[in-house]
Order: sequence, then structure tokens, then C-alpha cells
Amino acid sequence: MLDNLEEGNREYKDSVFTMLFSIKKNSLELYNAIENTNYGSDTDIKITTLSNVLVKGPKNDISFVLGDKILVLIEHQSTINNNIALRLLIYIARVYERIVDRNDRYRKEKISIPKPEFIVLYNGTEDMPEQQELRLSEMFKDLNVGEAPKLELAVKVYNINRGYNEEFMKRSAVLKDYSIFVYLMKEYVKSMGLGDAILKAIDDCIRRNVLKDFLESHKHEVYNMLLGDWNWDDALAVRYEEGVGKGFAKGVAIGETKGLLQAARQMKAEKMGSDLISRVTGLSEIEIERL
Repeated sequence: MLDNLEEGNREYKDSVFTMLFSIKKNSLELYNAIENTNYGSDTDIKITTLSNVLVKGPKNDISFVLGDKILVLIEHQSTINNNIALRLLIYIARVYERIVDRNDRYRKEKISIPKPEFIVLYNGTEDMPEQQELRLSEMFKDLNVGEAPKLELAVKVYNINRGYNEEFMKRSAVLKDYSIFVYLMKEYVKSMGLGDAILKAIDDCIRRNVLKDFLESHKHEVYNMLLGDWNWDDALAVRYEEGVGKGFAKGVAIGETKGLLQAARQMKAEKMGSDLISRVTGLSEIEIERL
């Protein structure tokens, strides 16, 4: 076990995905793999990810300008979100606001801006097609058939779970290793606490030379990020999916008090706050404190 791993958990704002793919060579490899391009290692990359330090409000997973021509936004999702096009619209506006000089916006002459591309990588537990496209216009009210939307944004969604999109996964060793790491976490959390599952996945990946350098250098950060960032609904759904069908959420719906108490005890053992445990289980904070 690592010493004092839970301390300062709330200080880690980024996700492991963001941290890993904010490394420029990894960003380039990921884009080349997904789009089947061959931008060289000398390609200029500017990371433009919105951070809590720089902006208040929306924060995306990773964005970067590639060769001063393409603005790439990539989101990582462990749960299905059919509203991602709207979220990306908000993100892209904030990113353009940061990278375009304020005075240039008011010039008479037309300025050039990098064209945007939107990508979502999904590795949750629900069924998802290998690839699909979501459009902002699909969310518009009262859009007539055949009517051209006044605003559009198209998002390419890729399933990166084991066995999906293997062609481009082979082109990115980092993405493939990341997928293996997440897969191991999902497997281990079925039989042990979340904290132990994270540690075992980290140690096993280092031993197998999967993300070895990254995990050896950032073991404490990765543990803290995952412990605070991995959605508890996801973790419990994985653990109970065989026993209660749809997982813990279904258990809550049918009022299995014994299961609620068991889950609450596990969450408390993992140093989760009483307010979070209460929101997930529906138990009162008084009941939780008595456990």
C-alpha cells in the first residue's frame, strides 16, 4: 500500500486521461491513430485544455492545436452522454476565446482560425456501437425535415473497450495501454475495494510494461485521481452487474437496504465523504455516521 494516498485527494482536479494525453507526443500519436494521419514528431502542438486555474466554469478533457491548422477536442467518457455535442460547443467557444487575440475579433479583415475536430473515446460498461456520430442539430427543437440547421457540430464517438476499434488501437500504443489499464481496474473492482483495485491495476501494468514509465513516475497522482474521479456508480455497477442485473442503481431502485448499507460501508472505508455517500445510496448522513 502507498503511504497517505487518500490525503489531499480533492486537490487532484485532472483525470488520468487528461494527464496522460496532455503529453504532446501522446497527443500526436493519439490523433494520428484515430484519423490515420502521419504528422511527424516535429509537428508543432499547442495544448489548449481548459483548466480550473485558467478559467472558471467548463473544463474539458484535452484540446490542442495541431500545426496551427486543426483544433482538436477529445473527451473521454465512462458513461453514455447524448448531450456531448452541446458540451463541446461550450468548450470550443471557450478555447477559441483563449487562443484568438481579443483585438483580432474586431478587425475589418477576416482572420483565419484552426478548424475544429471533435472526438469522444468511450470505455464504460454499457453497450455502445464501435463508432457513431452525434450532431448538435439532433438536439434542436422544431427543426423541420430537410431544414438546414443554422448551427452544427458533429462529434465522432469511438468505443475503446477491449475488442473494439482494434485497427486504430494498434496504431497508438499509449491508447491501447490505457485501455488495458482501465480494463484491469474494472476486473479487479469486482472482487475488491476500489482503492485496492487501483493499486493492483497500477502494479500489474508496471510489471507487464503497460504504461510503465508513466505509472512509475505518477503512481501517487494516478491513485488519487482515480479514487476521486472514477464514478462510484460505475464502480459499483461493475461489481454488482452479475448479481443485480443493472448493478447498484437497480438495487437502489428496489430498496435493497442490506445492499445499501454494504455499499455505504465500502464507500466509507474508501474515505468517501458522508455527503457523497448519502447522494449515491439515499441513506441519511446520520445513518452513514453510525456505520
